[in-house]
Amino acid sequence: MSKIKVLIVDDSAIVRKIFSEELSKYSDIEIVGVAPDPYVARDKIVSLKPDVITLDIEMPRMDGLTFLKKLMKYYPVPTIIVSSLTPKGGKLTLEAMDIGAVDVIGKPGAAYSVGDMSAQLVEKIRAASRVTLTKRDSTADVNVTDYEPIKALTQTTNKIIAIGASTGGTEALKKVLIKMPPNSPGIVIVQHMPANFTTAFAARLNDLCQISVKEAEDNDSVIPGTALVAPGNFHMILRRSGARYYVEVKTGPMVHHQRPAVDVLFKSTAQYAGANAIGVILTGMGADGAEGLLEMKNKGASTIAQDEKSCVVFGMPKEAIKLGAADKVVSLEMIPSEIIRMV
Repeated sequence: MSKIKVLIVDDSAIVRKIFSEELSKYSDIEIVGVAPDPYVARDKIVSLKPDVITLDIEMPRMDGLTFLKKLMKYYPVPTIIVSSLTPKGGKLTLEAMDIGAVDVIGKPGAAYSVGDMSAQLVEKIRAASRVTLTKRDSTADVNVTDYEPIKALTQTTNKIIAIGASTGGTEALKKVLIKMPPNSPGIVIVQHMPANFTTAFAARLNDLCQISVKEAEDNDSVIPGTALVAPGNFHMILRRSGARYYVEVKTGPMVHHQRPAVDVLFKSTAQYAGANAIGVILTGMGADGAEGLLEMKNKGASTIAQDEKSCVVFGMPKEAIKLGAADKVVSLEMIPSEIIRMV
């Protein structure tokens, strides 16, 4: 089996050293080189032909975003953004995802131990290595129909929509949520992302969508017309008190190397919403969410998995389908109308 060739681009010698040492522990990964800035990286990409790049976003001489734009236009390589866990880092990371980066990881520090970080980084590298990129022109046309919301529902219900996603999920979620009508049922979302990035992600979705989108806070009510995104580094659990659904945001051990984990959300949704729920599993690496979606289905919920063709990485939906957890397997563009039909 050929190894995944990785190039580390970071102006911090410490980060280059930590990443090299940690990733070298895995037999399926080979560090083919490191670079302190994009100019050195450019030459190494041409000569070493890495399968995946980790790219620091804030660097001297040329910033990561400018470099990524050039890379995606002339020589696309699956790229994982390595960013500081700051609000500015969150905003820059979202721009990088728009340009074509496939995933993001926070620099090791107070929020993530080196051990946690390396386990997550390895998963992200494995996922990125499976992504096929095409050259992107930054002036590519946007298809207007992608952003037309579905007509308002004739009646609202007390249903709950639970959605889980990982690699490729930021774009997939945007395409789903942008089409949700203003009176759609309450939505709870886990997207694998580090702390602070989910704040910027939710804020950007809120600007684009007819529904209200916010990063979840402990005890937030789940109400029609609102989507709650689990904050990075915290699990989100659905609870119910009488007729009121609300979320609990808490720390706890990682599940499938993830916090937040889709399984934690889905299993609590199965328990508290049962047949009132709709579960949706989108693009992503690994098996997070598959067992939870099956629990939801077994409790009477309607369930959807994204199909292979429209996934960036067909990992999480594939595992859910394998377990028999999905009532329907549909393309990304059909998911919003399928959700509305189920509602």
